[in-house]
Amino acid sequence: MMDYHFEVSEAPAQPLLFIRKFTTVGQLPQEIGQACQTVIEYLNRLGEKPLNAALTAYYNLDMEHLDVAMGFPVARPLPGSEAIQAGELPAGKQLSYLYKGPYQGMEPVYNAMFQWLEEQGLVSSGVYYEFYYNSPEEVPESELLTKIVFPLK
Repeated sequence: MMDYHFEVSEAPAQPLLFIRKFTTVGQLPQEIGQACQTVIEYLNRLGEKPLNAALTAYYNLDMEHLDVAMGFPVARPLPGSEAIQAGELPAGKQLSYLYKGPYQGMEPVYNAMFQWLEEQGLVSSGVYYEFYYNSPEEVPESELLTKIVFPLK
């Protein structure tokens, strides 16, 4: 197993704006692109900006029937509109890892995080977040930066 350096930190609640959908892993990049575009356009209408990187929240890990929320962290709670929902990444302890490389290569990282939690006697909330600091349109796949966050119970 690779030697991963996972971080456990205490995080404040983070307001989010997102679109929640069921999709497949094959459709996911397209869905993320569309959802983020829609949320950005809505933020522009409100005169607001995303706080930082685009994110996807995974409510399950069933690749053929993913339940995901796609959008952005925002500086303060903002109202949703039509398909756009307001929510938050809850305050509390979280396990995180900054992954560099192609999205297809993330499964071993997830497996290592699950194993590490088990060894530490910790339990994830069952929702998994990925923050995308760049995109395949901007950089080669080997340079993609993704922060994986597991809120803990």
